[in-house]
Amino acid sequence: MTSPVITLCSLRHIHQEKEAAELKKELEALENGSYVLKEEEMSEKSLKLMASNAKLAYQATHLQRALDAEQTTNFNDGMVNINQRLTEIFLHSISASFPGLKGKLPVSITLNQNEKFGDYQCNSAMPISGVLKAQGTKMAPRQIAELILKNLPSSDLIDSCNIAGPGFINIRLNVSFLKRALSDVLVHGVRTHHSKGECGKVVIDYSSPNIAKEMHVGHLRSTIIGDCIANLFEYFGHEVLRVNHVGDWGTQFGMLIAHLTDMFPNYKEESPPIGDLQAFYKQSKKRFDDDPEFKKRAYSCVVKLQSGDPDFINAWKLICDVSRKEFQVIYDRLGIVNLIERGESFYHNLMPPVIAEIEKQGYVVVEDGRKLVFPEGSQFPLTIVKSDGGFTYDTSDLACIKQRIFDESGANLIYVTDAGQAAHFKAIYSVARKMGWYDPQVTRVEHVAFGVVLGEDRKKFKTRSGETVRLAALLDEGRKRCEEKLKEKGRDKELTPEEFKAAQEAVAYGCIKYADLSHNRINDYVFSFDKMLEDRGNTAAYLLYAYTRIKSIARVAKVSREELKEAASSFYDDDGLPLEHAKELKLARFITRFPEVLQRVCDDLAPHTLCDYLYELATVYTEFYDVCYCVEKDRKTGDVVKIHKHRLLLCDATVAVMDQCFKILGIKPVHKM
Repeated sequence: MTSPVITLCSLRHIHQEKEAAELKKELEALENGSYVLKEEEMSEKSLKLMASNAKLAYQATHLQRALDAEQTTNFNDGMVNINQRLTEIFLHSISASFPGLKGKLPVSITLNQNEKFGDYQCNSAMPISGVLKAQGTKMAPRQIAELILKNLPSSDLIDSCNIAGPGFINIRLNVSFLKRALSDVLVHGVRTHHSKGECGKVVIDYSSPNIAKEMHVGHLRSTIIGDCIANLFEYFGHEVLRVNHVGDWGTQFGMLIAHLTDMFPNYKEESPPIGDLQAFYKQSKKRFDDDPEFKKRAYSCVVKLQSGDPDFINAWKLICDVSRKEFQVIYDRLGIVNLIERGESFYHNLMPPVIAEIEKQGYVVVEDGRKLVFPEGSQFPLTIVKSDGGFTYDTSDLACIKQRIFDESGANLIYVTDAGQAAHFKAIYSVARKMGWYDPQVTRVEHVAFGVVLGEDRKKFKTRSGETVRLAALLDEGRKRCEEKLKEKGRDKELTPEEFKAAQEAVAYGCIKYADLSHNRINDYVFSFDKMLEDRGNTAAYLLYAYTRIKSIARVAKVSREELKEAASSFYDDDGLPLEHAKELKLARFITRFPEVLQRVCDDLAPHTLCDYLYELATVYTEFYDVCYCVEKDRKTGDVVKIHKHRLLLCDATVAVMDQCFKILGIKPVHKM
């Protein structure tokens, strides 16, 4: 008798063979196109097939859009950082080519030194070869370069790549990308392309003159460099707090008030002018050093001031107010704005809690009545309490850095002071890290050091009598010399009095700023009015003249702004700005480098890099202008024969980038010179 289980399995087998035969017939019918749904199956199967088809179509469309977005550069957020984008593209390829590479992948994208070989170059093959060798794999750099190119994702940024030498990958940009990039600048302006999530708050400390003293040439560098860096971070979209850490507290005010008691008895009701205050300060310092009795009186005045004695506080405030007014005159002339005063007095009440916190951590060493902290890697300790119980600059700066981290929520703390204070700030940062106030991986804390200003004799810049050069006198001399230069060129006869004054101040103050910013800040630099006012070479005078000349081209051609805007919009809606001549392309490539130059300045906090770019931009523009006529005229009659609007728009794009460079550098251009 057959088992029921065997019978059941046999029936199932017969049923499955039947289904398989039917499916085989349907497949054959589908292949030869003769398959027809039965009437009773039409509705159910059709609906299922239609739903499945719609789902697949939706997924295909979605994937295609994602692919298009990946391959097509988006200008919605502004100009693209080409170097950064190329780095991302090659990183993708290197990751795919060498998934076994450990640690940070060596991606190196640089400008090509010879433009005939390409615009950029990837120099990663040789470093990768070294890493692979260390991991036990031998592979020639050229083979690595070939593999990188094989796995390189497509991008509208790149026109072509080729391998040179042992493994250098030359990259040529796509002209279509350049055309669209220029069109975007013309329609939407010069904007940055960055992630808003990266824009942490910046607290930048610069200028920092001393109360009761006139600003001198030594304050020039801190003020100019600090203002430029603050402008740069604001351009990148950061919230920026500009702090003026003035010297307004301490023993010097006890000395000064004690001296004023003898020399200016009315000091409680009014303050001497700034020039007299400085003289009184020097006299008080001499008495403090030479007269023990006066020194006791000075210390007594310090105690009364720091304990809040109303008369002494009022006298101190009067001295501060006189100084502030004088500082503001200088700042107004230099175009320095939004600088918030946070003097040493601001941190006075924050110092005791900081000392207590450091003591609680067990980092304080008492020596001869002084409280010391020994920073890691520093040769000398910080003195946070003197033997007489007083505080020091060390105490103030420790309270200051903690306040900026915790109260101001600073993600980037930048101190712009002379290089002589480098060891001091290194020690302050070391203690702050040791206290756990900040993590260098999260918070950027940096000392922007700079060298000294030298005279043409290459010695420290002084007056003929050996005095420090007053900043007000320096600016006056700059204006006077600039006036003479402009009159030599007959500009006083071509410009209205208002235009002449604007040109005089723009060139004078612009030249002083640019002469400083165009030098590597780490180095000392020679201050020379003759060199900085030259209208040839890498000077503000040359660049300001170039700027006004470029702006005048469309005006002279009698092409209105409305006509240019209409042409720019038309090109934007089409394929982008036409770029045909080699010099047009060279200028376009240089303009599109602007974001990566700014990023490098931001990384290094080195404004001279931006100055180099600005000067080279003007040079590349001149090459373009010399051979690519914007306006063609009849040689005999001088009548306009043809106007090349796309070239006028290239002039506009150049001016737009120059204008942004000037804003970041803190230089004010004029439309007529």
